[in-house]
Amino acid sequence: MPLVIQKFGGSSVADTHHIFNVAKKITDVYKSGNDVVAVVSAQGDTTDKLQQLMEEITDEASKREKDVLLSSGEQVSSSLLAMAVQKLGFPAVSLTGWQAGFLTESNHTDARIIKIDTKRIENELKNKNIVIVAGFQGIDENGDITTLGRGGSDTSAVALAAALNADICKIYTDVDGVYTADPRSVVSAKKWSSLSYDTMFEMAHFGAQVLNERSIETAKKFGVTVEVLSSLSDNLSGTVITKETKAITNTISGISLKNHLAKVTVSARDNTEKHKNLITSEMDKTGIKIDSSMKPVGKQNKDIFNFIVEENHINDFLAVTKKIGIENQNIQISYEKNKSEISVINISESLNLNTASIIFETLSEMNIDVEMVACDEKRVSVVVASECANSAVNAIHSKLFEEDMII
Repeated sequence: MPLVIQKFGGSSVADTHHIFNVAKKITDVYKSGNDVVAVVSAQGDTTDKLQQLMEEITDEASKREKDVLLSSGEQVSSSLLAMAVQKLGFPAVSLTGWQAGFLTESNHTDARIIKIDTKRIENELKNKNIVIVAGFQGIDENGDITTLGRGGSDTSAVALAAALNADICKIYTDVDGVYTADPRSVVSAKKWSSLSYDTMFEMAHFGAQVLNERSIETAKKFGVTVEVLSSLSDNLSGTVITKETKAITNTISGISLKNHLAKVTVSARDNTEKHKNLITSEMDKTGIKIDSSMKPVGKQNKDIFNFIVEENHINDFLAVTKKIGIENQNIQISYEKNKSEISVINISESLNLNTASIIFETLSEMNIDVEMVACDEKRVSVVVASECANSAVNAIHSKLFEEDMII
């Protein structure tokens, strides 16, 4: 019997109406003669609310306790969804990540999956149950709850598809596929019918929020066919992510946007490169990657080191500077929040400078300052103030796609 893995994001199960909508999608696939395993995220903004509750208690919570707290959201939604499926008259059972057999590393808040013991799920499928799995979570060798990082439910679903040798992994979101830009903010964005693993990985890496990077890495490694489609619409085809796909006629696969970033400036008159390497190394040890490929626009000062980091990692950065003691070495550190990074992805190397020129001209016409830039064979990225990021993306998309500048 064919096996289908379905994954539903938080907006897909945000309330009772949406939960029953998802339950119908699951049971429709089941009625068609398939075994079904559904992976579900926490409802709506539940994770953010749990995070807020934690911060009301302490700003120094251990990562272990943070995982225990944040994993509860997925357990609630998986149980409610199983109840809805049962209400529709079908057999269902909800499983936590550890009941579903997810064994992970002990790197709390960003654990990687080591293996999945599929015996429990296989037994439930033999008993004709629809299996609802809480995504985003697992358990380590010490028996402690772990979470898989941002977008971890995508990774849970794709990893299960690989472990169970499923026929397909369907990722349901509030958009009906992968677009050249976020269709929720760029009305003219165009949907891809199919993309390769590599192209999808680059889009995810530079900010496209449809799938996370780790899920695409897993899909590529194990050859899992993934389809991204809407949980809100029926019978609409989505975007298929697989090894083989038709060539993209446009040399640009998409324009992505990362928000909630901060620009950090480290000014050191003595051996800036040494401090750059030290900061980067220590941040890596904490599991936080900083983007030092972005360079300030204008004349470079050899005594200044700039980089981009997510706003919620600023305190981690400041803790690192305290740990290595550079605040006592006549070094000035400052940061500016509310920055956004716009990336034009998967352009050919021969055209990236021309693309960069178009971006600069477009933003100049809009009186939007480009603060930092990066240009390589995979992308052209610029950093702008967040308040003008959406209008900037729309204008750039119009230039590069609607006017067929690069076809």
